[in-house]
Amino acid sequence: MSDTGSTERSDIASVFPSFPADDAGPATVPTPDVAPDDRPAKAAGGTTGTATKAGPGDTTKTDPGELGRVDPKDFEQPFGRPGRPLRGNPFLFGLTAALGVLTAWLLVQAIASAGSALVLIIISLFLAIGLNPAVEALQRRNLSRRTAIAIVFGGVIAFFVVFGLAVVPPLTEQTTGFVQHLPEYVQQLQNHPLIRTIDDRYQVLSKLQQYVTSGDLASQMFGGLLGVAGIVISALFSGLTVLVLTLYFLGSLHSIKETAYRLVPRSRRTRVRLFGDEIIRQIGGYVAGNLIISLIAGIVTFLFLSVLGVPYALALAIFVAVTDLIPMVGAVVGAVVASGVGFLTSIQVGIACVIFFIVYQQIENYVISPPVFKSSVDVPPIATIIGALLGGALLGIVGALLGIPLAAAVLLLVREVVFPRQERV
Repeated sequence: MSDTGSTERSDIASVFPSFPADDAGPATVPTPDVAPDDRPAKAAGGTTGTATKAGPGDTTKTDPGELGRVDPKDFEQPFGRPGRPLRGNPFLFGLTAALGVLTAWLLVQAIASAGSALVLIIISLFLAIGLNPAVEALQRRNLSRRTAIAIVFGGVIAFFVVFGLAVVPPLTEQTTGFVQHLPEYVQQLQNHPLIRTIDDRYQVLSKLQQYVTSGDLASQMFGGLLGVAGIVISALFSGLTVLVLTLYFLGSLHSIKETAYRLVPRSRRTRVRLFGDEIIRQIGGYVAGNLIISLIAGIVTFLFLSVLGVPYALALAIFVAVTDLIPMVGAVVGAVVASGVGFLTSIQVGIACVIFFIVYQQIENYVISPPVFKSSVDVPPIATIIGALLGGALLGIVGALLGIPLAAAVLLLVREVVFPRQERV
């Protein structure tokens, strides 16, 4: 062996120290045992890849230099082999857990901050699913989807326009008249004997009249009107946002469903698609049925109030129709407001309104609602109450509206997935 080779080996040994040999002599630099034709050389005993020596009795002996060879992988890692991963390190575990908790907390805060926007998105998607059956019904009459969406959406906009024209002018007129005639109302109260006795003792009416005629009421009313104006502007902006989002969701509902289904593994995609389509069908049927029932309630109320000569019959009928969409309590709220206006007209008209709404609610609950909801949402009464209560507690009126169809979806999954699985166990 030449001096050049010895020098190279000494340099390599200084960088990569050799492992101690087990009494087999000094360590040697590994040299691959490769035949000239790049195939492992075979020894006489049939072994490959090792240098052997044939001894007496055909016994093979391993070359002593083989025991002291260094693993060739050590030359590929100049800084040594990596140690075991720190899987059991308590510091690393604590750091990972802390980062997970921090991420979850930031996510909750982000959802809470965007709560109002999420509610608008949920309402828009809910309305889009509810209007989709009407769009599909128009499509079955050989209309394109764009034309059907335009017709349905035009009807929704027309409803809101009629609602605004029917409610805003009378509300403005009554508010203005009440403010203008408030001093006269105070003066009329002084003619009542009981109120006059209380006023003589506590001077209530005189203080009230002084407060009304002073400038404090005007300033407070102006500030209150500014606050009301801010609320109205915010409500108008939210309504416009809901309309725009509903239009977009209605136009791209099919693509949204297909994208959601593609997130499911292929082996379960067919079953998830069937469940998803059925849930969407039930939600759409519930919304469409609820709109039909509310429309019937509004038309019947308008006819009844018009016959009795109740003022602002159209506005009251639209209010009754809108509140009738709210489960459990909506119909009662609409009936109380309409009956109150009836009592302001006359006691007889008020009593007639109370009787009318009591009778109509029974007809709606037992005659109109069952056939409308029979083919769309099949939910037991107890599930309806629980869904409406939980939804109302979580998201208010929006949650109460969503509670019943979501309860129907949960019952569908329990009936078709949970129960069969429990029977196989």
